Amino acid sequence: MMSGELPRSFKLVTIWLLLGVLAFTAIQWWLHHAQQPRFQVNGEAVEIRRSADGHYHWPGQINGHPVDFLIDTGATGTAIPAALARELGLESLGEVQSSTAGGVVTGHVMRADIELRGGVSVQRLPVVALAQLGDSPLLGMDVLGQLRWQQRDAVLRIEPAAAH
Repeated sequence: MMSGELPRSFKLVTIWLLLGVLAFTAIQWWLHHAQQPRFQVNGEAVEIRRSADGHYHWPGQINGHPVDFLIDTGATGTAIPAALARELGLESLGEVQSSTAGGVVTGHVMRADIELRGGVSVQRLPVVALAQLGDSPLLGMDVLGQLRWQQRDAVLRIEPAAAH
C-alpha cells in the first residue's frame, strides 16, 4: 500500500454511506411529494392530484352524506353503491341495465343531491345504484360534461363551463 492511499475498507464504507444518503434523500423527496394536498381550490378552479391508486378522487356529499367520488370520465352517468342508496333512503324510480367494464349489470335509477367540494352542486341528479359497485361512488360525465376540465402532469384542473 502506498503511503498516501486510503485503505480499501474506508473507500467501501464511504461509498455505502454516500449511497445511503442518496437513498434517504430520494425517500424524503417522495414522502414530501406524496403528502402534498391532493385537492385544492384556486379561485373558481378545482385542482385534484392523482392519488396513489392512480385515480382522481373528489370529496363531496350525496344528500348531505360525506363521500369520496371516484372521477370516471368513461362513465356516462353517476353511479353509487346500492348499500349507500339504501342507507340514504333513496327511492327507486325504476330498473335499468348499465354497461360497465365488467359487463352489463342491473341497477336502480334514483335521484340525489350532489355537492362537490369547491362549489359544484347538482340537485335531483338521476344516479344509478349498483350492487356491484365498490365503496366509492363514480362521478360521471353527466356532471363532468357541464364543467371545463383538463388533465396535465397528474393534476386534473376543473373550472365552471364558460357561459354560451
